[in-house]
Amino acid sequence: MALLEVNSPALIRQFLDLPARLYQNQPNWISPLDPEIEAVFDPAKNTLLARGEAIRWVLTNAAGTVVGRVAAFINRDAEQPDPTLPVGGMGFFECEDDQAAANELFEAARRWLAARGMQAMDGPINFGERDRFWGLLTEGFTEPNYGMFFHQPYYQQLFERYGFELFFRQYTCYREVDTPLHPAFSRAFDTYAQQYPAFQFRHADKRDAEKLAHDFHHVYNLAWANHSGINPMSLDKARELVKQMQPVLDERLLWFAYHNDEPIAFFVSLPELNQMFKHVSRRFGLLAKLHFLWEKRKYQQRRDKKLFGVIFGVVPEWQGKGIESALMVHARAEFMRAGYREIEMNWIGDFNPRMLAVTRSIGARIYKTHVTYRYLFDRERPFERSPIIR
Repeated sequence: MALLEVNSPALIRQFLDLPARLYQNQPNWISPLDPEIEAVFDPAKNTLLARGEAIRWVLTNAAGTVVGRVAAFINRDAEQPDPTLPVGGMGFFECEDDQAAANELFEAARRWLAARGMQAMDGPINFGERDRFWGLLTEGFTEPNYGMFFHQPYYQQLFERYGFELFFRQYTCYREVDTPLHPAFSRAFDTYAQQYPAFQFRHADKRDAEKLAHDFHHVYNLAWANHSGINPMSLDKARELVKQMQPVLDERLLWFAYHNDEPIAFFVSLPELNQMFKHVSRRFGLLAKLHFLWEKRKYQQRRDKKLFGVIFGVVPEWQGKGIESALMVHARAEFMRAGYREIEMNWIGDFNPRMLAVTRSIGARIYKTHVTYRYLFDRERPFERSPIIR
């Protein structure tokens, strides 16, 4: 076998094309778009490359056929809770069912990271935010949501036989939108309805992108920025996210709660984009983009749509006071009017039991499980799982 650094257009094409062959008999596989994979490794599009490093390889057999791929990266902006254990990342792993080949790929990532001072590697993860390309699918081999990988079931053995250990599980939860909510939700709805206009619940207006960015930025930084592994968001970053969402967002899926016009909670969702992208060429050239617009138009007219819950949050001052329950009643009613019948939510780590409890309270159940593994380079060092958020 030969390990080749991906540093030419031909090798990039081999890196991108391997999954199509590996998953040709998996009807639930949906390919990520090639430009979105490439953006991870493009310094002009991934700002982490200004201070971090990334490398990727393909592995070929004696006949010159690509049998595997992997990437390794160092995010120098990532929080390192233990200064004695600097952690790098590996991801974008794909491989035939061959432990020797998998070991070659894992070893390439380990050697490269160790040479740069890392003491462990997490994987498979993304060189970027946790909202995409993060974790190994181990349960629930249904169609993947946009931004997440589908994996071969045998990958779990390849990781664990090499020596990776479970760092945390990632749960994707599902519910049918028309499933009734617990009566406590209606009581919360009534309580806050009686306090109008001090408390208001409404969806975003996509024509006012600046307000959407401000409101999202405000709640996000109060509700999420103190969590481990999550950095505060700048207002410019929030504006950029709104700009990126504009072509695909449905304003009826972007819900906010306000107290005296101050945003105090949000539930941000999008149409599940893979239900459209699965009909479009992964190379996403001009014809594919036009095809996507056609598929989007068709999808908008359906009455059995699926939505994807991107992020949910309540500012600390209002947590546990029923705001999230009242917000969900408002949102659910609008989802149903808009023709959405199913919802899958962005993954929640097993290190976040409070958020898992919230999803259970709305009647959602675990539908898929991904795993983030960690491999300690010092094999004698005691292994510790990701700490629980208290």
